[in-house]
Amino acid sequence: MSATKSVTVLGLGPMGQATVKVLLDAGYDVTVWNRSRPKVDAIAALGAKPADTVAEAIAANDTILVSLIHYEAMYGVLEQGPGDLTGKTVVNLSSDSPNKARKGAEWVAERGGKFLTGAYMTQSDDLQHASSRLYVSGPETRFEAHRDLLQVLVPGLEYLGEDYGVAQLYYQAGLAQFHAFLTSLEQAVAIVDAAGEDVDRFIGLAMETSEGYKDFTGYFGAAAKQGGWGDEANLRMMHAGAQHVIDAAEEVGVDAALTRTIQDYYQRALDAGEKAGSPVHVYQILRGETA
Repeated sequence: MSATKSVTVLGLGPMGQATVKVLLDAGYDVTVWNRSRPKVDAIAALGAKPADTVAEAIAANDTILVSLIHYEAMYGVLEQGPGDLTGKTVVNLSSDSPNKARKGAEWVAERGGKFLTGAYMTQSDDLQHASSRLYVSGPETRFEAHRDLLQVLVPGLEYLGEDYGVAQLYYQAGLAQFHAFLTSLEQAVAIVDAAGEDVDRFIGLAMETSEGYKDFTGYFGAAAKQGGWGDEANLRMMHAGAQHVIDAAEEVGVDAALTRTIQDYYQRALDAGEKAGSPVHVYQILRGETA
């Protein structure tokens, strides 16, 4: 039976380790298990209780936090424990698709357990960063029963509703934005670096410019909500602007495939608009709303 401030963590990758450290700092008793023993020993040195087996780790507490590479790994790990999960609540903090989260919830329920989907939206593994969030979805009463535990992990705890898949939906949508940002930032730095210019000065200026992204997100997000941004003139301007980025990159030998892909969306929207006789937005192309 779990104590009030006692929990098990399965999986000690970067996010699992970060989770354990935050819980230990908050005064929780944490039992840990990981496939490789060295990570268990390292985190045990900080005060966690090592479990030799998954069954031992699950038996230690009623609440089980799972932090693995994907949901498929959860099955392989939990199958090493008891077949009956009655009395246990599994909070899966792993990343995967919304449908796989829903199937994971069904799998746990079939074995008598309860389930919540969790998804970290954080600054790398810095769970305590001011902007870090934990998205959670599943039955509201279950969420409320675990609120005290979950809100320890991050400054921002966001409950998104009863649908088990919604936490992953929001998380993966956020990652879609982040992946594009990360790669475009690397492309930008590569252009400046390859030109022999001051990378640190560019990064400083880019950080100042990024303060406006909040306004961009609000403005263009609202436009997407209404079906998309831009008329034909806007799209032609963006297409031409993308070409200028391509030229600047290729002049210094930097791969411009990312910007070519973006430019292609503008071209597809322009072509679709010409065929339709009225403006077609990139958002509509992404949604597959045009032939």
